[in-house]
Amino acid sequence: MNGAESMLETLINNGVEVCFSNPGTSEMHMVAAIGKTPGMRSILSLFEGVCSGAADGYGRMTGKPACTLLHLGPGLSNASANLHNAFKANSPVINLIGDHATYHKKYNAPLNSDVIGLAQPISHWVRSVADAQSLPSDAADAVVAANVKPGQIATLIIPADCAWNNSAAPVGKREMPSALRVQDEAVKTAAQLLGNGKTTILLMSNLALSERCIELADQVSQATGAKIFCDTFTTRIARGEGRCPIERLGYFAEQATVQIKDAEQLIMIGTKAPVGFFAYPGKASEFYAEGSRLHTLAEVSEDAEDALQKLVDELDAGNLILRRQPLSKPGLASGSLSPETVARAITELMPTDAIVVDESATAGFLIYPLSETAEPHEWLSLTGGSIGYGLPTSVGAAVACPDRKVICLHGDGGAMYTIQALWTMARENLDICVVIFANRKYQILQIELARVGAQSMNKKTLDMLDLSNPDLDFVKMAEGMGVKARRATTAEEFNNLFAAAMTEQGPMLIETMLDVDAPPIG
Repeated sequence: MNGAESMLETLINNGVEVCFSNPGTSEMHMVAAIGKTPGMRSILSLFEGVCSGAADGYGRMTGKPACTLLHLGPGLSNASANLHNAFKANSPVINLIGDHATYHKKYNAPLNSDVIGLAQPISHWVRSVADAQSLPSDAADAVVAANVKPGQIATLIIPADCAWNNSAAPVGKREMPSALRVQDEAVKTAAQLLGNGKTTILLMSNLALSERCIELADQVSQATGAKIFCDTFTTRIARGEGRCPIERLGYFAEQATVQIKDAEQLIMIGTKAPVGFFAYPGKASEFYAEGSRLHTLAEVSEDAEDALQKLVDELDAGNLILRRQPLSKPGLASGSLSPETVARAITELMPTDAIVVDESATAGFLIYPLSETAEPHEWLSLTGGSIGYGLPTSVGAAVACPDRKVICLHGDGGAMYTIQALWTMARENLDICVVIFANRKYQILQIELARVGAQSMNKKTLDMLDLSNPDLDFVKMAEGMGVKARRATTAEEFNNLFAAAMTEQGPMLIETMLDVDAPPIG
């Protein structure tokens, strides 16, 4: 075997089954190895940011890594924005980055770059392969690194000659790391805080947002009166009918500080103390009140379920009956196509076990609270704030869960960052409904322009946040990449199109022409 072939067998032996690829010359031996190696599915993307976002979505839904196959430093750079999101989501991802042959590096050819330097900011683990003999063991180490809980980005840089030269035998199945257990002292301290009579909140994220963890937190809440919150942007959370409720912390400081203004104590489980997404002149960065007691029950890397189970046992709360959400739908609306009428339709019509990938920004603000009592579903958020994650992450989620409908909620501005994902959806016939909120502006930035105190509101300023002149046509773009697409201008049109998309298989895009000035219903 050459290095590429032995590496591929090693990855497959260790549970890696999917590669999202955008290769170049340096990766041709890896392309050939994938082509003749059973057990590795290769999915082509037309932009590296689609590869990395898809690997993020796949990792979120399976809990195990997929690969990206990228071309040298520029290919990695193109993927970096969505690798940043995956890094913040703690998603398991393995990047396979081709590089110049070891003996060719000294010539500083046009595509030569510091690949290690480019990889380090968006990777937990980075290694450049020394020779073909080392490649299989390096690949096995990369899989182990990616599987460190809750998930890590592992980047393996593979010089071309390491891929084409004769190599060692593939590495067999390695033992993967388990989440670390919390110290008993952390549990006892949490129990003491919950019993001292002070107003306390539990703030949860990452491994703490499994369905079972939220159930355990509900028992803690009932036993102690503590209120349960999750981070604003979460990797994955189970919601809807039959799930226990958990309140999401607001994005804006004005929202979050009101939500937790009475809290004297914060207990963090799988997250850190809440702070603002950005700084604003004259406003505090921390959402919690000065003097609040902060305690971490479980770090992000620790076993949140074990920690919560120990806390429930310490509080003798295991017999409390869980408070599960009822099924309650808002009904469809008619008339103007507004954020509210769209939120009603999505909540009313989403099927059981849907996966919602949310990059709807300002236009979709009503969908999350309204869908709290919808059919059981899972919600994936933009954890790193780098826009253009929604379409690629939907690709990865659909590959991971082919038997579940994926609903991608996307602002029109963010969608243009990775619009090439539509082509991959069509090529792989992925079961994804994309809802594009078309308000033809970066509305969140118009809001932020005022919030940060920037006073220039003239045409030149606003043109930098405007998406008209010319108007984007998502129907034509989608159809040009093989995705069925329609435009909705009224609530009735959207209701019919979304209902059809929920029952039909394959990719579908609905360009949703919002009337942002429409009055609220009722």
